[in-house]
Amino acid sequence: MKRQDLRRVWPRAGRVVAIMVLAGAMAATGVVTRTGEASAEPVAAFYTPPERIPQEPGAIIKTAPMTLFMTPPTEQGWPGKAQHVMYTSRLQDGSPVAVSGTYLEPTGPWQGAGPRPTVVIGPGTSGQGDRCAMSMAFSTGLAVSVEQLGISANQELPSSVVWSGLGARVLVTDYVGLGTPGIHTYANRFESGHAILDGVRAANNLGGVGPETPVVLWGYSQGGGATAAAAEMKPSYAPELNLKGTWAGGPVADLTAILEKIDGALIGGAIGFAVNGMLARYPELQRAVDRVLSPSGRAMLDTLSDACIADIITRHPFLRTETLTRDGRPLSAHLAELPEATPVLAELRIGNSAPAAPVLITSGRNDDTVPYGQARRLAEDWCAKGATVTFRTNELPPILPGTTIPNHFGPEIIDGFGPDNAFTYLLDRLADKPVSGCSID
Repeated sequence: MKRQDLRRVWPRAGRVVAIMVLAGAMAATGVVTRTGEASAEPVAAFYTPPERIPQEPGAIIKTAPMTLFMTPPTEQGWPGKAQHVMYTSRLQDGSPVAVSGTYLEPTGPWQGAGPRPTVVIGPGTSGQGDRCAMSMAFSTGLAVSVEQLGISANQELPSSVVWSGLGARVLVTDYVGLGTPGIHTYANRFESGHAILDGVRAANNLGGVGPETPVVLWGYSQGGGATAAAAEMKPSYAPELNLKGTWAGGPVADLTAILEKIDGALIGGAIGFAVNGMLARYPELQRAVDRVLSPSGRAMLDTLSDACIADIITRHPFLRTETLTRDGRPLSAHLAELPEATPVLAELRIGNSAPAAPVLITSGRNDDTVPYGQARRLAEDWCAKGATVTFRTNELPPILPGTTIPNHFGPEIIDGFGPDNAFTYLLDRLADKPVSGCSID
Protein backbone atom coordinates (compact mmCIF):
# COMPACT_ATOMS: atom_id res chain seq x y z
CA MET A 1 0.00 0.00 0.00
CA LYS A 2 1.26 3.47 -0.82
CA ARG A 3 2.16 5.59 2.22
CA GLN A 4 0.16 8.56 0.88
CA ASP A 5 -2.97 6.36 0.80
CA LEU A 6 -2.37 5.36 4.42
CA ARG A 7 -1.90 8.96 5.51
CA ARG A 8 -5.37 9.86 4.16
CA VAL A 9 -6.93 7.55 6.75
CA TRP A 10 -4.94 8.88 9.72
CA PRO A 11 -6.78 12.14 10.55
CA ARG A 12 -10.08 10.29 10.89
CA ALA A 13 -8.98 8.61 14.09
CA GLY A 14 -8.26 11.94 15.74
CA ARG A 15 -11.58 13.45 14.64
CA VAL A 16 -13.51 10.51 16.07
CA VAL A 17 -11.68 10.59 19.41
CA ALA A 18 -12.40 14.32 19.71
CA ILE A 19 -16.16 13.70 19.89
CA MET A 20 -16.13 10.70 22.23
CA VAL A 21 -16.92 12.73 25.33
CA LEU A 22 -19.86 14.51 23.71
CA ALA A 23 -21.33 11.29 22.36
CA GLY A 24 -20.96 9.50 25.67
CA ALA A 25 -22.65 12.33 27.55
CA MET A 26 -25.59 12.13 25.13
CA ALA A 27 -25.81 8.41 25.87
CA ALA A 28 -26.09 8.85 29.63
CA THR A 29 -29.78 8.00 29.76
CA GLY A 30 -29.84 5.20 27.22
CA VAL A 31 -29.07 4.57 23.58
CA VAL A 32 -28.97 7.78 21.57
CA THR A 33 -31.01 8.02 18.41
CA ARG A 34 -30.03 10.07 15.38
CA THR A 35 -32.43 12.80 16.53
CA GLY A 36 -30.79 12.96 19.94
CA GLU A 37 -33.64 11.22 21.75
CA ALA A 38 -32.89 8.42 24.17
CA SER A 39 -34.08 4.89 23.55
CA ALA A 40 -34.82 2.37 26.30
CA GLU A 41 -33.40 -0.48 24.21
CA PRO A 42 -32.03 -3.09 26.69
CA VAL A 43 -28.62 -3.50 25.09
CA ALA A 44 -27.32 -5.41 28.12
CA ALA A 45 -29.76 -8.26 27.43
CA PHE A 46 -27.61 -9.25 24.46
CA TYR A 47 -24.80 -10.33 26.78
CA THR A 48 -26.79 -13.18 28.34
CA PRO A 49 -25.89 -16.34 26.41
CA PRO A 50 -28.47 -19.03 25.67
CA GLU A 51 -28.61 -22.05 27.94
CA ARG A 52 -26.72 -24.11 25.36
CA ILE A 53 -24.02 -22.74 23.10
CA PRO A 54 -22.20 -24.27 20.12
CA GLN A 55 -19.11 -26.22 21.12
CA GLU A 56 -16.87 -25.32 18.19
CA PRO A 57 -14.43 -22.46 18.92
CA GLY A 58 -15.30 -19.38 16.89
CA ALA A 59 -18.89 -20.49 16.26
CA ILE A 60 -21.38 -17.62 16.14
CA ILE A 61 -23.86 -17.81 19.03
CA LYS A 62 -25.81 -14.70 18.09
CA THR A 63 -25.50 -11.23 16.60
CA ALA A 64 -27.41 -7.98 16.86
CA PRO A 65 -27.18 -4.83 14.76
CA MET A 66 -25.16 -1.98 16.21
CA THR A 67 -25.62 1.58 15.03
CA LEU A 68 -22.47 3.70 15.09
CA PHE A 69 -23.56 7.07 16.39
CA MET A 70 -20.16 8.69 16.04
CA THR A 71 -19.60 11.41 13.47
CA PRO A 72 -18.75 9.54 10.24
CA PRO A 73 -15.00 9.54 9.57
CA THR A 74 -15.50 9.95 5.81
CA GLU A 75 -17.77 12.01 3.59
CA GLN A 76 -19.50 8.82 2.46
CA GLY A 77 -20.25 7.63 5.99
CA TRP A 78 -18.71 5.07 8.31
CA PRO A 79 -16.68 2.61 6.22
CA GLY A 80 -18.14 -0.46 7.87
CA LYS A 81 -21.33 -2.03 9.20
CA ALA A 82 -21.25 -2.88 12.90
CA GLN A 83 -22.72 -5.78 14.84
CA HIS A 84 -22.73 -6.97 18.40
CA VAL A 85 -21.43 -10.52 18.22
CA MET A 86 -21.27 -13.42 20.65
CA TYR A 87 -19.06 -16.37 19.82
CA THR A 88 -17.74 -19.53 21.41
CA SER A 89 -14.29 -19.62 22.95
CA ARG A 90 -12.53 -21.72 25.58
CA LEU A 91 -11.73 -21.27 29.26
CA GLN A 92 -8.35 -22.22 30.64
CA ASP A 93 -9.55 -25.76 31.33
CA GLY A 94 -10.82 -26.16 27.76
CA SER A 95 -14.53 -25.85 28.49
CA PRO A 96 -16.61 -23.74 26.08
CA VAL A 97 -17.59 -20.19 27.02
CA ALA A 98 -19.50 -17.37 25.35
CA VAL A 99 -17.48 -14.25 24.52
CA SER A 100 -18.89 -11.00 23.18
CA GLY A 101 -17.37 -8.36 20.93
CA THR A 102 -17.90 -5.94 18.07
CA TYR A 103 -17.66 -6.87 14.40
CA LEU A 104 -17.14 -4.32 11.61
CA GLU A 105 -17.76 -5.48 8.06
CA PRO A 106 -16.21 -3.01 5.61
CA THR A 107 -18.21 -1.52 2.77
CA GLY A 108 -15.27 -0.12 0.81
CA PRO A 109 -12.42 -1.86 -1.03
CA TRP A 110 -9.30 -3.12 0.72
CA GLN A 111 -6.58 -0.53 0.17
CA GLY A 112 -3.59 -2.72 1.02
CA ALA A 113 -1.77 -5.49 -0.78
CA GLY A 114 -3.20 -8.97 -1.19
CA PRO A 115 -6.68 -10.17 -0.25
CA ARG A 116 -8.85 -8.32 2.27
CA PRO A 117 -7.58 -9.32 5.74
CA THR A 118 -9.21 -10.02 9.06
CA VAL A 119 -7.95 -7.85 11.92
CA VAL A 120 -8.66 -8.78 15.53
CA ILE A 121 -8.04 -6.10 18.14
CA GLY A 122 -7.28 -6.91 21.76
CA PRO A 123 -8.40 -3.91 23.84
CA GLY A 124 -6.29 -2.33 26.53
CA THR A 125 -7.36 -2.43 30.17
CA SER A 126 -10.99 -1.35 30.51
CA GLY A 127 -11.85 -2.89 33.88
CA GLN A 128 -13.45 -5.98 35.36
CA GLY A 129 -17.14 -5.11 35.61
CA ASP A 130 -19.49 -6.23 32.87
CA ARG A 131 -20.28 -2.58 32.04
CA CYS A 132 -16.61 -2.12 31.08
CA ALA A 133 -16.93 -4.37 28.00
CA MET A 134 -15.57 -2.49 25.01
CA SER A 135 -18.59 -3.35 22.87
CA MET A 136 -20.87 -1.55 25.32
CA ALA A 137 -19.00 1.68 24.59
CA PHE A 138 -18.58 1.11 20.87
CA SER A 139 -21.77 2.64 19.55
CA THR A 140 -21.32 6.09 21.09
CA GLY A 141 -17.69 6.07 22.25
CA LEU A 142 -18.59 6.07 25.95
CA ALA A 143 -20.77 3.82 28.06
CA VAL A 144 -22.27 5.78 30.93
CA SER A 145 -23.62 3.97 33.98
CA VAL A 146 -26.11 6.05 35.94
CA GLU A 147 -26.44 3.36 38.62
CA GLN A 148 -22.69 3.22 39.36
CA LEU A 149 -22.06 6.85 38.39
CA GLY A 150 -19.23 5.73 36.12
CA ILE A 151 -18.07 5.74 32.53
CA SER A 152 -16.16 3.39 30.25
CA ALA A 153 -14.59 4.55 27.01
CA ASN A 154 -14.08 2.72 23.74
CA GLN A 155 -10.30 2.95 23.75
CA GLU A 156 -10.03 1.05 20.49
CA LEU A 157 -12.06 3.52 18.46
CA PRO A 158 -8.96 5.03 16.75
CA SER A 159 -7.45 1.68 15.74
CA SER A 160 -10.79 0.28 14.55
CA VAL A 161 -11.45 3.46 12.53
CA VAL A 162 -8.12 3.16 10.72
CA TRP A 163 -8.34 -0.56 10.01
CA SER A 164 -11.96 -0.33 8.91
CA GLY A 165 -11.15 2.74 6.82
CA LEU A 166 -8.46 0.73 5.09
CA GLY A 167 -11.10 -1.84 4.17
CA ALA A 168 -10.26 -4.67 6.59
CA ARG A 169 -12.89 -6.71 8.38
CA VAL A 170 -12.41 -5.99 12.09
CA LEU A 171 -13.39 -7.77 15.29
CA VAL A 172 -12.77 -6.18 18.70
CA THR A 173 -13.11 -8.80 21.41
CA ASP A 174 -14.47 -8.15 24.90
CA TYR A 175 -12.46 -11.07 26.34
CA VAL A 176 -13.82 -13.74 28.68
CA GLY A 177 -16.17 -12.43 31.37
CA LEU A 178 -16.55 -8.82 30.23
CA GLY A 179 -20.23 -8.24 29.47
CA THR A 180 -20.90 -11.97 29.57
CA PRO A 181 -21.37 -13.96 32.81
CA GLY A 182 -18.45 -14.85 35.05
CA ILE A 183 -15.35 -13.03 36.24
CA HIS A 184 -13.13 -11.34 33.67
CA THR A 185 -9.83 -13.20 33.94
CA TYR A 186 -7.60 -10.19 33.42
CA ALA A 187 -4.18 -11.01 31.89
CA ASN A 188 -4.84 -14.76 31.88
CA ARG A 189 -2.77 -15.73 28.83
CA PHE A 190 -4.81 -18.84 28.11
CA GLU A 191 -8.22 -17.21 28.06
CA SER A 192 -7.14 -13.95 26.43
CA GLY A 193 -5.27 -15.83 23.72
CA HIS A 194 -8.27 -18.06 23.12
CA ALA A 195 -10.59 -15.04 22.88
CA ILE A 196 -8.33 -13.43 20.25
CA LEU A 197 -7.88 -16.53 18.08
CA ASP A 198 -11.52 -17.56 18.34
CA GLY A 199 -12.35 -13.96 17.49
CA VAL A 200 -10.50 -14.51 14.21
CA ARG A 201 -12.56 -17.62 13.55
CA ALA A 202 -15.75 -15.75 14.41
CA ALA A 203 -14.88 -12.81 12.15
CA ASN A 204 -14.08 -15.16 9.27
CA ASN A 205 -17.40 -16.93 9.84
CA LEU A 206 -19.28 -13.63 9.79
CA GLY A 207 -17.39 -12.48 6.71
CA GLY A 208 -18.04 -15.73 4.87
CA VAL A 209 -14.33 -16.36 4.29
CA GLY A 210 -12.13 -19.36 4.91
CA PRO A 211 -9.10 -19.94 7.14
CA GLU A 212 -6.76 -19.04 4.26
CA THR A 213 -7.79 -15.39 4.77
CA PRO A 214 -4.78 -13.30 5.87
CA VAL A 215 -4.93 -12.26 9.53
CA VAL A 216 -3.16 -9.68 11.68
CA LEU A 217 -3.51 -9.09 15.42
CA TRP A 218 -3.40 -5.66 17.07
CA GLY A 219 -3.09 -4.91 20.78
CA TYR A 220 -1.50 -2.65 23.36
CA SER A 221 -1.08 -3.07 27.14
CA GLN A 222 -3.58 -5.74 28.20
CA GLY A 223 -4.28 -6.07 24.47
CA GLY A 224 -0.55 -6.44 23.77
CA GLY A 225 -0.39 -9.30 26.23
CA ALA A 226 -3.48 -10.87 24.67
CA THR A 227 -2.13 -10.70 21.12
CA ALA A 228 1.26 -11.96 22.29
CA ALA A 229 -0.43 -14.91 23.99
CA ALA A 230 -2.45 -15.59 20.85
CA ALA A 231 0.62 -15.40 18.63
CA GLU A 232 2.52 -18.02 20.63
CA MET A 233 -0.42 -20.40 21.07
CA LYS A 234 -1.63 -20.11 17.47
CA PRO A 235 0.45 -23.07 16.14
CA SER A 236 -1.15 -25.45 18.63
CA TYR A 237 -4.58 -23.88 19.22
CA ALA A 238 -5.49 -22.52 15.78
CA PRO A 239 -3.05 -24.00 13.23
CA GLU A 240 -5.46 -23.48 10.34
CA LEU A 241 -5.39 -19.68 10.59
CA ASN A 242 -3.23 -17.68 8.16
CA LEU A 243 -1.60 -15.34 10.68
CA LYS A 244 0.66 -12.84 8.93
CA GLY A 245 1.80 -10.66 11.81
CA THR A 246 1.11 -9.32 15.30
CA TRP A 247 1.60 -6.07 17.15
CA ALA A 248 2.11 -6.65 20.89
CA GLY A 249 2.57 -3.12 22.19
CA GLY A 250 3.52 -2.57 25.84
CA PRO A 251 2.55 -6.19 26.51
CA VAL A 252 1.34 -7.40 29.90
CA ALA A 253 3.57 -10.47 29.71
CA ASP A 254 4.88 -11.12 33.24
CA LEU A 255 2.49 -10.37 36.11
CA THR A 256 5.25 -10.73 38.71
CA ALA A 257 7.07 -7.70 37.32
CA ILE A 258 3.89 -5.75 36.60
CA LEU A 259 2.29 -6.18 40.03
CA GLU A 260 5.38 -4.74 41.69
CA LYS A 261 5.70 -1.86 39.22
CA ILE A 262 2.08 -0.74 39.23
CA ASP A 263 1.61 -0.83 43.02
CA GLY A 264 0.92 2.75 44.07
CA ALA A 265 0.66 4.10 40.53
CA LEU A 266 -2.40 6.01 39.30
CA ILE A 267 -4.07 2.79 38.14
CA GLY A 268 -2.63 0.62 40.92
CA GLY A 269 -6.12 -0.72 41.49
CA ALA A 270 -5.68 -2.79 38.32
CA ILE A 271 -3.74 -5.16 40.56
CA GLY A 272 -7.16 -6.14 41.85
CA PHE A 273 -8.21 -7.15 38.32
CA ALA A 274 -5.19 -9.46 38.04
CA VAL A 275 -5.57 -10.95 41.51
CA ASN A 276 -9.32 -11.51 41.10
CA GLY A 277 -8.68 -13.25 37.78
CA MET A 278 -6.03 -15.53 39.28
CA LEU A 279 -8.16 -16.41 42.31
CA ALA A 280 -11.03 -17.43 40.03
CA ARG A 281 -8.93 -20.06 38.27
CA TYR A 282 -6.61 -21.22 41.06
CA PRO A 283 -8.58 -22.19 44.23
CA GLU A 284 -5.39 -23.08 46.11
CA LEU A 285 -4.18 -19.49 45.64
CA GLN A 286 -7.53 -18.21 46.92
CA ARG A 287 -6.95 -19.87 50.29
CA ALA A 288 -3.40 -18.52 50.54
CA VAL A 289 -4.37 -14.95 49.66
CA ASP A 290 -7.27 -15.04 52.11
CA ARG A 291 -4.72 -15.63 54.87
CA VAL A 292 -2.90 -12.36 54.17
CA LEU A 293 -5.81 -10.09 53.19
CA SER A 294 -7.46 -7.89 55.79
CA PRO A 295 -11.27 -7.68 55.84
CA SER A 296 -11.05 -4.26 54.19
CA GLY A 297 -8.65 -5.70 51.63
CA ARG A 298 -11.12 -8.46 50.77
CA ALA A 299 -13.84 -5.84 50.42
CA MET A 300 -11.65 -3.75 48.11
CA LEU A 301 -11.01 -6.73 45.80
CA ASP A 302 -14.77 -7.26 45.63
CA THR A 303 -15.25 -3.59 44.78
CA LEU A 304 -12.60 -3.70 42.07
CA SER A 305 -14.24 -6.77 40.50
CA ASP A 306 -17.05 -4.47 39.36
CA ALA A 307 -14.90 -1.42 38.55
CA CYS A 308 -13.87 0.13 35.24
CA ILE A 309 -10.52 1.80 34.72
CA ALA A 310 -12.13 5.26 35.03
CA ASP A 311 -13.48 4.23 38.45
CA ILE A 312 -9.98 3.39 39.60
CA ILE A 313 -8.65 6.74 38.45
CA THR A 314 -11.45 8.77 40.01
CA ARG A 315 -12.24 6.76 43.16
CA HIS A 316 -9.16 4.70 44.01
CA PRO A 317 -6.17 6.54 42.51
CA PHE A 318 -2.63 5.54 43.51
CA LEU A 319 -3.90 2.51 45.41
CA ARG A 320 -1.18 0.82 47.45
CA THR A 321 -1.73 -2.84 48.22
CA GLU A 322 -0.11 -2.51 51.65
CA THR A 323 -3.51 -1.10 52.65
CA LEU A 324 -5.13 -4.44 51.76
CA THR A 325 -3.11 -6.82 53.95
CA ARG A 326 -3.20 -7.79 57.59
CA ASP A 327 0.48 -7.02 58.22
CA GLY A 328 0.77 -3.84 56.13
CA ARG A 329 3.15 -5.39 53.61
CA PRO A 330 2.29 -5.02 49.89
CA LEU A 331 0.16 -7.77 48.43
CA SER A 332 2.65 -7.94 45.54
CA ALA A 333 5.39 -8.84 48.07
CA HIS A 334 3.22 -11.59 49.53
CA LEU A 335 2.53 -13.00 46.07
CA ALA A 336 6.26 -13.12 45.41
CA GLU A 337 6.71 -15.28 48.52
CA LEU A 338 3.60 -17.45 48.69
CA PRO A 339 4.48 -20.97 47.49
CA GLU A 340 0.99 -21.29 46.04
CA ALA A 341 1.55 -18.19 43.89
CA THR A 342 4.90 -19.11 42.32
CA PRO A 343 3.60 -21.78 39.90
CA VAL A 344 0.56 -19.67 39.02
CA LEU A 345 2.61 -16.62 38.05
CA ALA A 346 5.04 -18.82 36.12
CA GLU A 347 2.23 -20.52 34.22
CA LEU A 348 0.65 -17.21 33.27
CA ARG A 349 3.89 -15.66 31.99
CA ILE A 350 4.02 -15.27 28.20
CA GLY A 351 7.13 -16.43 26.37
CA ASN A 352 6.95 -20.18 26.79
CA SER A 353 6.80 -21.11 23.10
CA ALA A 354 7.73 -19.45 19.82
CA PRO A 355 5.24 -17.71 17.55
CA ALA A 356 5.30 -19.00 13.98
CA ALA A 357 4.49 -15.61 12.40
CA PRO A 358 6.41 -12.31 12.76
CA VAL A 359 5.75 -10.16 15.82
CA LEU A 360 6.42 -6.49 16.50
CA ILE A 361 6.90 -5.75 20.20
CA THR A 362 7.14 -2.13 21.32
CA SER A 363 7.73 -0.80 24.82
CA GLY A 364 8.55 2.49 26.47
CA ARG A 365 11.84 2.49 28.36
CA ASN A 366 10.20 4.76 30.94
CA ASP A 367 6.79 3.06 31.01
CA ASP A 368 5.61 3.51 34.60
CA THR A 369 2.82 0.94 34.40
CA VAL A 370 3.82 -2.02 32.21
CA PRO A 371 7.59 -2.27 32.76
CA TYR A 372 10.01 -2.23 29.86
CA GLY A 373 12.18 -5.07 31.17
CA GLN A 374 9.52 -7.75 31.02
CA ALA A 375 8.55 -6.71 27.47
CA ARG A 376 12.16 -6.93 26.35
CA ARG A 377 12.52 -10.29 28.07
CA LEU A 378 9.55 -11.55 26.05
CA ALA A 379 11.34 -10.58 22.85
CA GLU A 380 14.57 -12.23 24.02
CA ASP A 381 12.75 -15.41 25.07
CA TRP A 382 11.06 -15.69 21.69
CA CYS A 383 14.27 -14.91 19.81
CA ALA A 384 16.05 -17.66 21.70
CA LYS A 385 13.37 -20.06 20.46
CA GLY A 386 13.87 -19.04 16.83
CA ALA A 387 10.91 -16.67 16.36
CA THR A 388 10.89 -13.68 14.02
CA VAL A 389 10.68 -10.66 16.33
CA THR A 390 11.19 -6.94 15.92
CA PHE A 391 11.57 -5.17 19.27
CA ARG A 392 11.49 -1.38 19.32
CA THR A 393 12.28 0.78 22.33
CA ASN A 394 10.32 3.98 22.76
CA GLU A 395 12.60 6.59 24.35
CA LEU A 396 9.92 9.00 25.54
CA PRO A 397 11.49 10.60 28.65
CA PRO A 398 9.89 10.33 32.11
CA ILE A 399 6.86 12.62 32.43
CA LEU A 400 5.08 12.72 35.81
CA PRO A 401 6.19 9.19 36.80
CA GLY A 402 3.46 7.04 38.29
CA THR A 403 0.62 8.85 36.53
CA THR A 404 0.34 6.27 33.72
CA ILE A 405 -1.09 8.53 31.03
CA PRO A 406 2.11 10.19 29.71
CA ASN A 407 4.54 7.28 29.89
CA HIS A 408 2.24 4.35 29.24
CA PHE A 409 -0.27 5.76 26.79
CA GLY A 410 2.24 8.15 25.20
CA PRO A 411 4.24 5.27 23.67
CA GLU A 412 0.98 3.69 22.48
CA ILE A 413 0.14 6.78 20.42
CA ILE A 414 3.69 7.13 19.09
CA ASP A 415 4.28 3.45 18.30
CA GLY A 416 0.78 2.79 17.04
CA PHE A 417 0.09 5.93 15.05
CA GLY A 418 3.38 7.84 14.70
CA PRO A 419 6.15 7.53 12.09
CA ASP A 420 7.17 3.98 11.14
CA ASN A 421 4.26 2.65 13.15
CA ALA A 422 2.55 -0.64 13.87
CA PHE A 423 0.12 -0.13 10.99
CA THR A 424 2.94 0.07 8.44
CA TYR A 425 4.65 -2.96 10.00
CA LEU A 426 1.50 -5.06 9.70
CA LEU A 427 0.67 -3.77 6.21
CA ASP A 428 4.14 -4.88 5.14
CA ARG A 429 3.43 -8.34 6.55
CA LEU A 430 0.15 -8.47 4.63
CA ALA A 431 2.11 -7.51 1.51
CA ASP A 432 4.43 -10.48 2.19
CA LYS A 433 7.48 -8.24 2.46
CA PRO A 434 10.29 -10.41 3.79
CA VAL A 435 11.32 -10.20 7.43
CA SER A 436 13.25 -12.77 9.41
CA GLY A 437 15.36 -13.23 12.48
CA CYS A 438 15.40 -10.90 15.46
CA SER A 439 15.96 -7.18 15.73
CA ILE A 440 16.18 -5.72 19.25
CA ASP A 441 17.03 -2.05 19.57
